Amino acid sequence: MDVGREIRRAVDTGNVSFGEKQAEKSVLKGAAELIVISGNAQQQAKEKIKQLCSVNNVPVYKFQGNGLALGSVCGKPFVVSMLSIEKAGKSKIMDSVKKTR
Repeated sequence: MDVGREIRRAVDTGNVSFGEKQAEKSVLKGAAELIVISGNAQQQAKEKIKQLCSVNNVPVYKFQGNGLALGSVCGKPFVVSMLSIEKAGKSKIMDSVKKTR
């Protein structure tokens, strides 16, 4: 199963927020099902979100590409360093992430 395709499907059919601050808010309010971090996100931001996710039992997926590639997968014309999937919609991203762990 292609994780990139499932991320795009979640963006198109579910509820997804983009950016570090939005991801933090989503985790803190308990709405996040999954956090996706690009390969070149800032180390400090990665550590902070991973700590928040571990406390709140939210899985974290490290996207293999950089922020530009993640933005492209999401269909956005900008760099996406981090995104929060709140509702996966028709995507099977949660199954894909469990298989890659």
